[in-house]
Amino acid sequence: MPEMSRKDFCIECRKETEYFLQKQNIVKRIKEKEYTFGITTAVCAECGMEMSIPGLIDKNIQEIDEQYRTKEGLVSIEDIENLMKIYRIGKAPLSLSLGFGEVTIPRYLDGQIPSREYSNVIKEALTSPAYMKQKLTENREKITNAAYKKAMAAADSLESLFSVSEKMLRVISYVFERLEEVTPLMLQKILYFIQGIYSALYGKPVFHEDCRAWIHGPVYPEVYDLFRDFKYNPIDDARFALLEGTADALTDDEKRVIDLVANTFGVYSGKVLERITHNETPWRESRKGYGDSIPSSELLSKERIMKYYVAVNKKYGIDTEEGLRTYIHDMLEKAS
Repeated sequence: MPEMSRKDFCIECRKETEYFLQKQNIVKRIKEKEYTFGITTAVCAECGMEMSIPGLIDKNIQEIDEQYRTKEGLVSIEDIENLMKIYRIGKAPLSLSLGFGEVTIPRYLDGQIPSREYSNVIKEALTSPAYMKQKLTENREKITNAAYKKAMAAADSLESLFSVSEKMLRVISYVFERLEEVTPLMLQKILYFIQGIYSALYGKPVFHEDCRAWIHGPVYPEVYDLFRDFKYNPIDDARFALLEGTADALTDDEKRVIDLVANTFGVYSGKVLERITHNETPWRESRKGYGDSIPSSELLSKERIMKYYVAVNKKYGIDTEEGLRTYIHDMLEKAS
């Protein structure tokens, strides 16, 4: 049953009544083409007739706009806002740097739907730092020196993002989707657990990057370099707007393992996860001979990680959340 909401005036009942919201499909013709859109409607709980409530028309316009853009493969307002954010550029300078008129991007942000040609330019800039640098160079004289330098620096930073493998980026992007707050320390441990559990269950690593045994547990150095500026704070990285909606690039098995890790290990802080890894054989063996405060960068090989988690799987059944929770409990008991 739809959830009851607040009351409003029903013109059929001629009084205030409770209403509920539900989805309804409508057909609209746009540019000689028919589209089916799902919109929100308010329905009187007493007579079952549709009601007009404040803000609903605006919501319907937004719903239709978003669905139309999706059906036609056009960029959204959010895409444009992300483009401005990741390149640290204003709407007018962005418009000029892409080769548009000065007011084009501002109009798009106000709701005007872009042409397919301009939409494709924006999409390419959103997914390719190299393309954005090309457009900035082409239109160098149209924007201020400060705007040009800031956007080019951001583009250089974005290119460094791709020093990590595409699969690693996809995994990180999906981790960000699944978990609300992720610090660099927490991310490192989550990636290690994903690699270990996936390799134990499917006999191969999920990404090719090598793990190292650092003082604070397993670390992927390339990933560390990406997020080192966040230190102990939650990662809020606009660069990952480039990867939004790319979870489909992961297999069902990969997403299943990430979900398992997010729902179990993901409820703990980075420091707690560090305690778990400090009691696991791979890290302990790689750190043999090092004092607690002595840095190391010994290889935590994929084979060693897989071997350990194969044994863990035999004991706990880590293909289930229950098995993983039991393992986590035992490891924390051991660490206390």
